[in-house]
Amino acid sequence: MKLTLALPALLFALTATAAPITDPVEWINPLMGTASKPELSNGNTYPTIALPWGMNFWTPQTGKMGNGWAYTYDADKIRGFKQTHQPSPWMNDYGQFAIMPVTGKLRFTQDDRASWFSHKAEVAKPYYYSVYLADADVTTEIAPTERAAQFRFTYPKTDEAYVVVDAYDKGSYIKVIPSERKIVGYSTRYARGPLPKNFKNWFVIYFDKPFTSTRIWSGNKLVSDVMELASDHSGAVVGFKTEKGEKVGMRVASSFISEEQAELNLKRELANDSFDTTAQKGKDVWNKTLSRISVEGGSDDQTRTFYSSLYRTLFFPNKLYEIDANNQIVHWSPYNGKILPGYMFAGTGFWDTFRALYPFLNLMYPSINREMQAGLVNDYKEGGWLPEWSSPGLADVMIGNNSASVVAEAYIKGLRGYDIETLWQALKHGADNEGPMSAVGRAGVKYYNELGYVPYDVKINENAARTLEYAYDDFAIYQLGKALGKPQSEIGIYAKRAMNYKKLFDPETGLMRGKNKDGSFQSPFNPFKWGDAFTEGNSWHYTWSVFQDVNGLVDLMGGRQKFVAKLDQVFSLPPTFDESYYGEVIHEIREMQIANMGQYAHGNQPIQHMIYLYGYAGAPWKTQYWARETMNRLYKATPDGYCGDEDNGQTSAWYVFSALGFYPVTPVVPQYVVGAPLFKKVTLKLENGKSVVINAPANSDSKRYVNALKVNGKAYEKNWLSHAGLMQGAVLDFDMSDKPNKQRATAPADAPYSLSTDR
Repeated sequence: MKLTLALPALLFALTATAAPITDPVEWINPLMGTASKPELSNGNTYPTIALPWGMNFWTPQTGKMGNGWAYTYDADKIRGFKQTHQPSPWMNDYGQFAIMPVTGKLRFTQDDRASWFSHKAEVAKPYYYSVYLADADVTTEIAPTERAAQFRFTYPKTDEAYVVVDAYDKGSYIKVIPSERKIVGYSTRYARGPLPKNFKNWFVIYFDKPFTSTRIWSGNKLVSDVMELASDHSGAVVGFKTEKGEKVGMRVASSFISEEQAELNLKRELANDSFDTTAQKGKDVWNKTLSRISVEGGSDDQTRTFYSSLYRTLFFPNKLYEIDANNQIVHWSPYNGKILPGYMFAGTGFWDTFRALYPFLNLMYPSINREMQAGLVNDYKEGGWLPEWSSPGLADVMIGNNSASVVAEAYIKGLRGYDIETLWQALKHGADNEGPMSAVGRAGVKYYNELGYVPYDVKINENAARTLEYAYDDFAIYQLGKALGKPQSEIGIYAKRAMNYKKLFDPETGLMRGKNKDGSFQSPFNPFKWGDAFTEGNSWHYTWSVFQDVNGLVDLMGGRQKFVAKLDQVFSLPPTFDESYYGEVIHEIREMQIANMGQYAHGNQPIQHMIYLYGYAGAPWKTQYWARETMNRLYKATPDGYCGDEDNGQTSAWYVFSALGFYPVTPVVPQYVVGAPLFKKVTLKLENGKSVVINAPANSDSKRYVNALKVNGKAYEKNWLSHAGLMQGAVLDFDMSDKPNKQRATAPADAPYSLSTDR
């Protein structure tokens, strides 16, 4: 009896169609991806309570101080509420500090103050967070702004109500000013460096209730008779007497510039607003930002997953700049420690985000990327290099020179109003030189420029991956040079080097392979070996990293039919792997293994574009099938809702683009490869006032194939859409079918751009 009642309800939940969305922020689950651990990433996210691209984020902290896994869904206790700037657990954090209410016996260390909690008594929204802390019998609420936040603590009746402020170890300062109901301090902790010696994240905190007690602590000991302290690990505790249900308000802001700037940030962003007003303003900002895309006709699950993924694309890189007393934009420089004019952003890795996150910003949020490009100008002027990973300064992580793609794409797709000539010089400098660390500039550049590849046997790790990415980056520089009208004598070398991918293609295996300095291929060769010549992947993943010339890769593989068969093999092969390079099964390997999609490792970035390559070889219906399969199988707005790291919005941007029905395979080419939309209708409200309407009224899980496409009412046979065409406003009408149309968009002339067929 129970089963017959439950089954229709379950079917309804799976098939129910969401109505037009009027309050998109309420469809987001900030806990998506939080059921993660080092051995297996289901996103490696934390619930980010913040505004889009805000300087500061807040999150409940279940992990220990310094643990990159700040919040994990399976944890039982919360240790504090942390101001964070963390892009991923692997990068960890900088400038963090924590707040925690306690009652009863004075407990301030991270273990002693920790409280049991339940997700049943937790509310997580982008603009508001609330949780009941059982051991303290206190409910904590948070409402954020870009550089400040309001807290509200609901206490029981007690003479021993406290708030602990933890400025963290590695050097911190705290001061309590009871007459002003105020705490000030700074944290200097950072995970990736080096940073200038004057790095500080200053914070100011105000309470709306007088203190009945104050204590300073250092490490795990209370310090008597002091009201301020600078030590390795400083903190403070302030106490109150409270009635049952009494709400104590706390206002907090921070600054990388000074205590005075933190005060200014607080006054400017919180003013005299109540907690509820700050939360409502945050909700309004989120809804305004999210409402640039409205989806209709999907299931509730699809709608939740879409907006939860869209939310993740709107954080990184986050603002490092502030607005001074003269309303001028200024920043503390992570390169020289000076306070300088202009924009600055931090917290992103271009190896991840050049692929889809920056293309998404250029399409939907170009004004924020214009600020980011201006920030890159300052990165180069102050640090001498473009940061391939900023955290907040140069970090020695990942490979490639993919700032070239990020810079070139923005200009090619129409962004203006920043110093592009300085960025042009920055790209050439980065391409032609080794940097101060292997992840900046180009490691192995002398070999690459002389031989056309980075050799396998010269002790430069991940050499084949570097070669393939450098070749695409050279193409990006070439494309930007053309757009800027640079002479062929200056840019021709980059066009030539863009073809260097051919040097690593092994005709015997039909795959990319490391090559020795003498021109021989490295041997023995195991295409399933992760790492070694490749980066967090194997040859089956990196072979497709020829973004600039897919048609050239088709030719190398023996033509379209063989190319499609090779793509098919990615899914039909077993998830075999060789982890010997790492000495252990890294989480990216495990995520591929358990996904049941063969060698397709969507949980990591190198292969994420590969599904869209079928359209270059006359089999676009296979793109349509596999894009939908990937969205269905590997994404859901649940704590285990990703299939690997949600790296700075990249993995989410793949989903958002795929749900729209197109994808930027080659970011610096102003084209999008056509896939198939997920929803019956999507409306994109572009910043220029134009709209793109994507209609697919027959869309369903079975009708996932594109039978026909009309653009602005006219039949359209190409397998790509132009960026310029979309920016002018467009109506895309997809006729969806349950059977693949194997004639539409299959001619060579219908394929997207490739360098070797550039006309």
